[in-house]
Amino acid sequence: MTAADIAHLRKSYERAELSEGASHADPLAQFAQWFDEARRGEVPEPNAMTLATVGHDLRPSTRIVLVKDFDARGIVWYTNHDSRKGRQLAGNPYAALQFHWVELERVVRIEGLVEKVSDAESDAYYASRPLDSRIGAWASPQSEVITDRSVLVAAAAKYGAKFLLNPPRPPHWGGFRLKPDRWEFWQGRKSRLHDRLCYRLDGGAWVRERLAP
Repeated sequence: MTAADIAHLRKSYERAELSEGASHADPLAQFAQWFDEARRGEVPEPNAMTLATVGHDLRPSTRIVLVKDFDARGIVWYTNHDSRKGRQLAGNPYAALQFHWVELERVVRIEGLVEKVSDAESDAYYASRPLDSRIGAWASPQSEVITDRSVLVAAAAKYGAKFLLNPPRPPHWGGFRLKPDRWEFWQGRKSRLHDRLCYRLDGGAWVRERLAP
């Protein structure tokens, strides 16, 4: 494929619309509706989201993580706190999330302050994971340079033999919760005149505004 071929890749978005009258006044309710529609629409991994963080060097970085819970307190995911994203969040606790449900021609963007979830929440989720995933949390020095894959395999074998069927949650592993102060819901529309509704927190109340595409 040439550069000219890429330049001519286009798709007309015509599946749905997003209006002020048909949307929820509460962004969490709007997100819950769209998330449920993504699940019922059999979108592959509807809980996959891009997490953007910024470290002390002011260089943004992104990666895909999986949301594991959301409610009025915020959006939750789990990871190694010593990873690059964990270190960046320790230095700058603000982050952005993005869901892209291609099949529904929808994007949700969320921004806010991030905090660690309680130990009890992390313990409960860790205990619910498959055994291999629990061992993997011990075996992987996430984001660190390793010589080859054999390092991970050996570490997994080591911790598997050590903990057998009952590995405890590693002290460096747990959940983060983003507390939104800004949401944006994007619905693709024909002729690139997309619908964008933004919700921003103002004095404890959500203000809904339409943005130009």
